[in-house]
Amino acid sequence: MKLALLTLLLLSSVAGAAADTEMRTGVFSPPRQAPDFTLRASDGSELKLSQYRGKVVALGFGYTSCPDVCPTTLAFLAQARKKLGPAGKDLQVVYVTVDPERDNADRLRKFLANFDPTFLGATGTPQQLADVRQGYGITITRKNIEGTRDYLVHHSSYIYLIDRAGNLRAMMPFGVSVDDMTHDVKSLLGG
Repeated sequence: MKLALLTLLLLSSVAGAAADTEMRTGVFSPPRQAPDFTLRASDGSELKLSQYRGKVVALGFGYTSCPDVCPTTLAFLAQARKKLGPAGKDLQVVYVTVDPERDNADRLRKFLANFDPTFLGATGTPQQLADVRQGYGITITRKNIEGTRDYLVHHSSYIYLIDRAGNLRAMMPFGVSVDDMTHDVKSLLGG
């Protein structure tokens, strides 16, 4: 009887440990190669997604004038990176603008530095950005604000997790908790 109970406890702890390494957000099954792209980085350099092989990439899409979703998502990513501790150095956040009319490299750099100075923005021509959005299934709609010359850009708000080998592994919708983000990145980092 004691042996059966001990075996049951051992099996449940092994199953619990295995469940803890599983992703908590939408999983790409099977994983597939992330569409590569080359854009201008917020630090002024050329940003090629594949240059981050060996790191986990959190790829997002948004814009600096976004009133709510983008700042919330970036704040969560900054908190998740901080919770990773020293392993956070192996996470690269890349944020691609959906508003090239207003978001040049310098504006992206200043905006992202409010969250984490290691976050990189990416911009390019409207056609380059449309090609990248198409590769990731990101949709946008520009909506003018009545009575002003200003506008909002409604956009898909997912964060794609790309593993060290450049494979799409997970897609996190807006509102995923910091703990779930941290867990999934940690799983991809191997610990």
